[in-house]
Amino acid sequence: MDLDFFKKVRILDGGMGQELLARGMKPKGTLWSASALLDEKYHQLLFDTHLDFIRAGAEVIITTTFASRKMRLKENNCEDKFEYINKKAGQIAQKTKDNFPNVIIGGGLPPQNYTYRADTRSNDEIKNDFNSQAKLINPYIDFFYFDVLSSINEIKLGIESIKEFNKPYLVGVHISEGTKLPSGEKISELRDSFDTDKLLGLTLSCVSPENFELNINEIKNLGMFFGFKLNGFIKTNPLPIFDRDKKTENPNKLLGIRKDLTPKKMSKFAKKFKDEGATILGGCCETKPQHIKEMAKLVKII
Repeated sequence: MDLDFFKKVRILDGGMGQELLARGMKPKGTLWSASALLDEKYHQLLFDTHLDFIRAGAEVIITTTFASRKMRLKENNCEDKFEYINKKAGQIAQKTKDNFPNVIIGGGLPPQNYTYRADTRSNDEIKNDFNSQAKLINPYIDFFYFDVLSSINEIKLGIESIKEFNKPYLVGVHISEGTKLPSGEKISELRDSFDTDKLLGLTLSCVSPENFELNINEIKNLGMFFGFKLNGFIKTNPLPIFDRDKKTENPNKLLGIRKDLTPKKMSKFAKKFKDEGATILGGCCETKPQHIKEMAKLVKII
């Protein structure tokens, strides 16, 4: 894959997990999108949702592996399904090439512990968990996508964990509020975190449009291809995406859904960011195919 792929404006997909819930997937425990992989009756729904994002204009889709990390499976007593569901996510994503042979597939590597919080476990644990998941999805993907990471240490360990696969990677970091990662580090401190030989670019991932706007100058100063995967939540405080005590099955019960962020409004934000140099345009939670369709109009893909 050409490391200058994101030199041109590209459209990524939207929020698979929340879209699957909206289309009728019944989550089990805190498995979220992994429920669609675990239960065969949802495999067609998962495939069709990928296709709908592509039809809307996405050139790049991300494997539905955000909730397929070992920690999430362990807390739901199905760690023995780790290999099966990660491979299945890759296979279903790969199958979209039968219909759209030019689609690019990113292998989603989420934070390996809790979402929206820096992983403070040992370096070996973090690195091994990244590597275990990467190994399973590697045969089906064009690049790795580190999705919603919350610390520089996680980024460095993630990059180390995929070196053996000799594939490029895109980094998606998260900022809940303000200008700092959940770890307390600033975007400017990311400059020396990357092995640029395989780096495709940087996104702010699962962030509000307003928060991306607050940080865009810092990102631009890094001197790399950049962009976003915007969410439609009311808040993304540095808490686990699921409340383990309340057994919350849908993140929007904790984080809320913005009613104001219509496809056209999100597209206006995307245009503003594109005009300021962003070339990686996509969505995260509560971003639907309709949102991606409006973004795609900015580059006349559809």
